[in-house]
Amino acid sequence: MSVMMVRKKVTRKWEKLPGKNTFCCDGRVMMARQKGIFYLTLILILATCSLFFAFECRYLAVHLSPAIPVFAAVLFLFSMATLLRTSFSDPGVIPRALPDEAAFIEMEIEAANGNVPQGQRPPPRIKNVQINNQIVKLKYCYTCKIFRPPRASHCSICDNCVERFDHHCPWVGNCVGKRNYRYFYLFILSLSLLTIYIFAFNIVYVALNTFQVGFLNTLKESPGTVLEVFICFFTLWSVVGLTGFHTFLVSLNQTTNEDIKGSWTGKNRVQNPYSHGNLVKNCCEVICGPVQPSVLDRRGIMQEQLGHPGQPEHVNSTPQQDPVAAAPLMSNGSNENVQPKEEKPQPNTMEMSVQVPKDANGTKDVEK
Repeated sequence: MSVMMVRKKVTRKWEKLPGKNTFCCDGRVMMARQKGIFYLTLILILATCSLFFAFECRYLAVHLSPAIPVFAAVLFLFSMATLLRTSFSDPGVIPRALPDEAAFIEMEIEAANGNVPQGQRPPPRIKNVQINNQIVKLKYCYTCKIFRPPRASHCSICDNCVERFDHHCPWVGNCVGKRNYRYFYLFILSLSLLTIYIFAFNIVYVALNTFQVGFLNTLKESPGTVLEVFICFFTLWSVVGLTGFHTFLVSLNQTTNEDIKGSWTGKNRVQNPYSHGNLVKNCCEVICGPVQPSVLDRRGIMQEQLGHPGQPEHVNSTPQQDPVAAAPLMSNGSNENVQPKEEKPQPNTMEMSVQVPKDANGTKDVEK
């Protein structure tokens, strides 16, 4: 009897996750599929800082203070760390409903709405919850088959519902949500300081060196200065303006999505139920609050059994084991001698038949 070997293939859950995300390092890194602008962000930061450290920092460290390149290095490392943390982390993606869960939600919705006559649009799928004495609507997501939690929204680029969705930022190559918003804010804040720092000391370097060797000779000695000033000048306005806008949102405990939609500043003048009414408390909650663990379990294991090709899965799911092959080849440390069993001769069925004389009716009985 042939023994069929069953081989288990280890599959991580990130390989089966829906949505438009890319994963690296065995699911540890999670990003959006559109990463071209993220690479541009890395090139601009690395190129500008490399030119600054290569040309201006040596002169400024000698003629002004050695602390200038040290502080610039600290700002550069902090900006890169927060950028990578924002880009490579889960922003707070909410798992989609399983088929049984989706069917149960559909039954609840049909039971609540009743029979809708033909030709009429069914009522919107909305649930009302109360948060800090304020009614908040939970909208149903037809893609994820769930009622989205408060402040969550579906990102059309990543095709996922994100908790406390702020916006999708192509410059970091990821969504900005509940789990990485603080790192995004710290990134743009540190990048603003770094841009101002490099721009200001480039001007100082050109001014000091011009008095010694002249303006043209200064540009010849450090040709990267013009490029640095050009990049910093046009980056300064956008990055500093973005930092100021998000500082305003953090002070109100509000998201970019809520500000664009006018959720708390519209015609109804509904008060923001998530604001503590205190600038310090709002900033502490957004920046210093605990980071919730990811609910995706990206690196969880999904086991699949694979048998010989061409055979159905139900055959391979319960393999039969040959009792002869399963017998141990050696005894487990015991000194007992295993005696082979004597094979008894099998009786021949032809020899066991006994002839019986015919009866009165002429029939013949055979006893086996």
